Amino acid sequence: MAQVIYSQDSDDVISPDIDTEIFAKDVMAGLSAKQKYIPASYHYDAEGSRLFNKITELPEYYLTRCEADALKRNKDRIADLLTDGTANLIELGPADGSKTGALMDYFHELKLDFHYVAVDISHTALEQLANHYQSVFPDQSVDCLVANYVTDLKWLKKRYHQKNLVLFLGSSIGNFNAAQTKAFLQNLRQNLKSGDMVMIGFDLAKEPELIRQAYNDSENVTAEFNYNVLRRINRELDADFDVTGFRFEGIYDTDDNVMRSYLISLKEQEVYVGALERSFGFLIGESIHTEDSRKYRESDIEELAVNNGFAVDCHLYDSRRYFVDSIWEVF
Repeated sequence: MAQVIYSQDSDDVISPDIDTEIFAKDVMAGLSAKQKYIPASYHYDAEGSRLFNKITELPEYYLTRCEADALKRNKDRIADLLTDGTANLIELGPADGSKTGALMDYFHELKLDFHYVAVDISHTALEQLANHYQSVFPDQSVDCLVANYVTDLKWLKKRYHQKNLVLFLGSSIGNFNAAQTKAFLQNLRQNLKSGDMVMIGFDLAKEPELIRQAYNDSENVTAEFNYNVLRRINRELDADFDVTGFRFEGIYDTDDNVMRSYLISLKEQEVYVGALERSFGFLIGESIHTEDSRKYRESDIEELAVNNGFAVDCHLYDSRRYFVDSIWEVF
């Protein structure tokens, strides 16, 4: 049975969707900063999610295919983590559930006994996922938990007492800066117990041009994905962004191994945001930072694990070693 439930510990879940007041507050902070920015999480309204799914199908965007390959090639190793009795398979930010769904098909073939938990802040997305799993796996025990998995993980200790395998796939960790990464991993560690496992997806550092092309695709879908956040601000916060007055550019910083995404103003302009009752000025060439996508070396991954209370169990690679799902144990 699949059900949508709420974390009783969360101060962040105010309504089924991200609260408009929080959105307005974050846009105010971002557009008032010296380097203007919009938090990457606001890309993912219904249209943004549709566009991102389209990005994952583009020939230049290798990440999704490579991770799917890594999971398929190593499904027996992952299954081994669930074979010592009833366990919880907990996925943070499951998107449409396609990657884990393929694993769950295999786990069912093996008749593994586990409880699946999908965690996201969007009630709507989780409701759709619950309905999907109810139809595909009607006998599978499924919780779809509405919670902010970046800041609110106390429910891990209070609700799920068996062995936990926590999945954080898709290189989502690469969207965090160094301080956010540390805070997330330490929060995760504090709410797990010795012997629990985590599996985190990392996009590996590689030929820079491959990375540039993945974020500057020939069909401009990634650009539309970024323009959509301006349209969302227009719609939800009564703003008047002229989307045609900006161009998208993804710039790869080879020193820091980070792909940085920007919307760059093509003219001197002012944007009024009705919900904030104020305007924001842009100079020609001034940018809005919309997202970071960090790339990792194996040594970076191992350092992150050890410094935050985990021991690396193994790395699961795709056939080209472009991507890795790294399995860590809590110690």
